[in-house]
Amino acid sequence: MLPIRDAMEAINGKWKLLIYISISNGNSRFREIERSIPDISSKVLAKELKELEAHHLIKRTVYDATPALVEYTVTEYSKGLSEVLNALKDWGTKHRMKIMGKV
Repeated sequence: MLPIRDAMEAINGKWKLLIYISISNGNSRFREIERSIPDISSKVLAKELKELEAHHLIKRTVYDATPALVEYTVTEYSKGLSEVLNALKDWGTKHRMKIMGKV
């Protein structure tokens, strides 16, 4: 149970996986990520980005520019999460069909 708990702590919540997927899909700046996820507030996005960074799932890079440029990228370490997300998406699709009575 401990490994599952640890994994859930890293990705748990309403927004973390959506943020991770957004960054994986090329949205690297704060506003791009924010625009790609309907209904997320700036405050929540900032908090969730910090937590994803603390779990080494994303990397925050600050470039010396005016105005300051900050980019987020997925880490090499986190790329193994893609298999989990694909399996979760497949299961979610089947689950939706089951619940809607289409299976």
